[in-house]
Order: sequence, then structure tokens, then C-alpha cells
Amino acid sequence: MEVLSVLVLVLSFLFFLGIGVPVAWSLGLSSMLTLMVTVQTMPAITTIAQRMGTGLDSFSLLAIPFFILAGELMNRGGIANRLIEFAKALTGRMRGGLLHVNIIAAMLMGAIAGSAVAAASSMGGILGKRMEKEGYPKELGAAVNITSSTTGLIIPPSNVLIVYSLASGGVSVAALFVAGYLPGLLVGLLLMVTAAIMVRVHKLPAGEGSSFGVILSTFWKAVPSLFLLIVVIGGIIGGVFTATEASAIAVVYSLVLSLIYRELKVKDLPSVLLKSAETTAVVMLLIATSMAMSWVMSSEEIPQNISNALLGLSDNIFVILIMINLLLLFVGIFMDMTPAVLIFTPIFLPVVTALGVDPVHFGIMMVLNLCIGLCTPPVGSILFIGVGVANTTIQKILKPMLPFYAAMVLALILIMMFPEITLWLPRVFGV
Repeated sequence: MEVLSVLVLVLSFLFFLGIGVPVAWSLGLSSMLTLMVTVQTMPAITTIAQRMGTGLDSFSLLAIPFFILAGELMNRGGIANRLIEFAKALTGRMRGGLLHVNIIAAMLMGAIAGSAVAAASSMGGILGKRMEKEGYPKELGAAVNITSSTTGLIIPPSNVLIVYSLASGGVSVAALFVAGYLPGLLVGLLLMVTAAIMVRVHKLPAGEGSSFGVILSTFWKAVPSLFLLIVVIGGIIGGVFTATEASAIAVVYSLVLSLIYRELKVKDLPSVLLKSAETTAVVMLLIATSMAMSWVMSSEEIPQNISNALLGLSDNIFVILIMINLLLLFVGIFMDMTPAVLIFTPIFLPVVTALGVDPVHFGIMMVLNLCIGLCTPPVGSILFIGVGVANTTIQKILKPMLPFYAAMVLALILIMMFPEITLWLPRVFGV
């Protein structure tokens, strides 16, 4: 490993981030400068451009823009409202029931749209004012909304799991999708337990109970939305279609459903498509430059040397996993999830697989770990969305967030220590 190349890669990347250059451009520029240490300028630029193009040349990546579009259609088409009403009917009579409504609805939204951004914006916008009107502390409601929104990145369909499949060299997307259910439910359950404790601390009132008829009615209205789960995941597991084909089906289904609900007009489609294209462009540029950096690191044998160094420190699987998780928690504070998955998967996956860790288990654990980073300053994207929707400040929200951070870390520890939480369902379905 050339020490000079490593120094150029790390220091230039930190420099570009420090002066405010966007993450995607920082990744690409630092990769190009590193390559220029060993080759001439024009070949270096050409190679980085080629690697960016090659990194996007994957059929599985086509699922990402489709799922982004499906999530935008669901968010604008009234699907979120129906999920919230169903969740409210289930948990309305509980003390502080709206907090539990937020968590359950975010999990359902994640299971359909697979977007933390869509969940945070829609749940915060719809439930935030209702919570404030009923006497809930604004910051507590925002903390629940922010942390529960991340369950959509673990519960399938999840764009991040598709990115991990690409970065890992071909781990089954179907296996990752199925593996995400129980960890996602575990995170949601621990957040609900934490919310129940905070309800007692703040002495929040119980909500109005719902009759069986209301529960049945709201469930019936939510059934068309929930049926998308069966169509998408059932089709993938049953081998009817691939994850990419499932994403296209999700777009058609959500478009038809939104038009039937009459909350999305034909005249709204251009703005929906534009918003989806903007989000897709950001994600794809991150993937392209991250893949270029991964190639540069591989050419300098950085992953191999880090693997050897970690394995030289200990051969205890839990010691290595704890070290990796601590490092990823630190990385998640300063780096967005997509580039972090693309950069660190090739580094850490060979280490853990050498110790017998299943790649599917490691993928779910890594995504959950980085979900915590989405809720932390200074670059937590979901944190900023949640704060903006709640019309509050990061300084005010950090203290209420602490118990929910602890719940997410506890879920991470349990998933790390008990692989069966992740691997049981894939074995049952044979994926």
C-alpha cells in the first residue's frame, strides 16, 4: 500500500468536505487526485469517468429510480393518510397513542414506499399539528417521527439494501429484503417501548378508543395500499419477477391507486416526476463517485490491508464486530448512508466473512447502524427533515432524542449478537 496515495485520498476528501463541497463531488475529486499520484492527469481523469460509468452499469440499480418514483406517488396520492388512520384506530386508546401511531404508520409507510424521507415528511406534516393540538411536546413528537422514519430503510423494499447488494458483489436482494422484516419490527417495537416510557414521564393523556367497526373500516381503506406488500415482496420471493421488475410494478400500482383515490391529479404528475428525477440524480451521482473511490482504494490495496490489520488485532468475532460498529457509528455522523455503504462494504465485508459472518446479516446490521447516523447532527438528513417539518431547532430536539438513540443502539446490539433475528426468515423462505 502506497502511504502517499492513502494520505492524498483521506486528506483531500476531508479538505473538500471541510470547505463545503458536496459529498458526491468530494468523493470524485479526491479519487481523481489520488490516481494522479501514480498516473498522468488525462489518464487519471479518463479512468475515474470510466469507473463512474461502469459503477452505474447495473440492472439492479434500475430499481432505485422506480422505488423513488413509487414512494413519491404514494406520498402525494393519499396513501399515507390511510395508513395513519389505520394505525390510529389500532393504538388510539393507548396513553400517548399518537406517538405509537407515528411509529406504526412510519413502519407501514416504509414497508410500502421504502423511503425514510417520505415517511418523515408525511408523518410529521400530518401528525405534528395534531400532536401539538392535543398537548404533546413538539420536540418529543419530532424525535419519535425522526427515529421511526428510518425503519423504512430496513423494512423492504429498501433502496439502501439494493446499494449494499451492489457493493457486496452480488448478495441476493431477495434475501436482504426478507431479512429486513424482523430487524425492522424489532427497531419499531423498541421505539414504542421507549415512547411508552416517555409518555409516563410527560404524563400524556390517553386518546379516544376506536370501536371494532372503525378499526375494520380503516383497515379496509388501507388494504389496497397494504396489498402492494404482497405483490412486490411475494413476487420477488416466489421468483415471479426480479427486484427491478417489482419496482416498476410498484410504480404502476401506486399510480393507479393514487388516481383512484383522486388525491393525485394528472396535472400533478410533472411535479412528481421532476421531484423523483431530482432525488434519483443525487443518489446516482453518489453511487457513481463512490464506486470510483472504491476502485481506487482496491487498486491501492487499502481494503486488503485494513482487513489484515483488523484480523491481526483479534480473531474474536464479537470484538471485530464491535470495532466495526463503533467505526460505522462515527462514520455515520459525518457521511450520508449511500456513500458510506458503497465505500465501507468492500473494506469490512471480507473481514467479517473470513470470521464466518453471513453477508446478509452484516448488510442488515450495517444499514441499521448507519440509520442512526441519519438522525444525528451535523449531516443527518432525516434529522433536518424532521426538525424542519416540526418547525423546531436541532438544539431543542437533541435531549428528547437521546432515549430513542439508545433504543436504536440496543436494537443494533441485539441484531449483532443474535444473527437468527436476521437470518431466520430467509431460511424459512429459502432465499
